[in-house]
Amino acid sequence: MAQQDAQKGSHEVREPTPKIARLHENSDVSGNAAPFFRVKKHSEKAVLPARGSPLSAGYDLSSATETKVPARGKALVPTDLSIEVPEGTYAHIGPRSGLACDHSIVVGADVIDADYRGPVGVVLFNSSDVDFEIKEGDRIAQLIIGKSITPDVVEVEDLDSTAGGAGGFGPTGV
Repeated sequence: MAQQDAQKGSHEVREPTPKIARLHENSDVSGNAAPFFRVKKHSEKAVLPARGSPLSAGYDLSSATETKVPARGKALVPTDLSIEVPEGTYAHIGPRSGLACDHSIVVGADVIDADYRGPVGVVLFNSSDVDFEIKEGDRIAQLIIGKSITPDVVEVEDLDSTAGGAGGFGPTGV
């Protein structure tokens, strides 16, 4: 339908496309994809994201300040970093398994869009009964870059039937 409107000279207002590099525009000399992950440090306390091993999917994020995540509470922990990922990707902030398992610390507010350039903060939730102390430089979360698709939204009267149906949580009996 959007294509038909465009062909008929629709008067739809569109915002200009931001100048964000596309994933396929970043290639090495052999033409192979070499996507970038650009990071700006806002202070000397900022620690560049780093992978713990060559096969790690995530980059460790570190706190730029000392802070406390109160028992049964939450805190926004600054990294003093801004990031840039290619168009067609997004950054996901996930928990570190050790903090989740050992201290009941998990992450909230976890998606960073490709066009966001502001400071990256990590929202940490503490589901334990003990305050959690964070020191400057502590690894607090991991950042994973994923591909994203944004198909057009189409309103319909009905959806296709599936074996899962509309049974709510756990409809397949798993």
